[in-house]
Amino acid sequence: MLIKLLIISAFIGIVISLGSALYYLLHDKSRSPRTVKALTTRISLSLALFFFLLFAATMGWIKPHGIRTHQLAQKKALPSSAFPNRNQSVQSQ
Repeated sequence: MLIKLLIISAFIGIVISLGSALYYLLHDKSRSPRTVKALTTRISLSLALFFFLLFAATMGWIKPHGIRTHQLAQKKALPSSAFPNRNQSVQSQ
């Protein structure tokens, strides 16, 4: 539960940093470095989250599961009776 909370708080920090960068970009008419600092913070948080996810996966704290395309393909597949067996059709002729 602590890991999920940490990941969610990182995402919230990334969104807040991106929003503040947009605000500074629109409202700062001078050459203030606040937009660049906010974007740098966002990139730093994103990289930290990425490396934390890699570390957590290698430690076994989280288990990546992927998209599971093989299960989707099995659900959409036709039954084997829909396709005649080649050996049977050759033998019957």
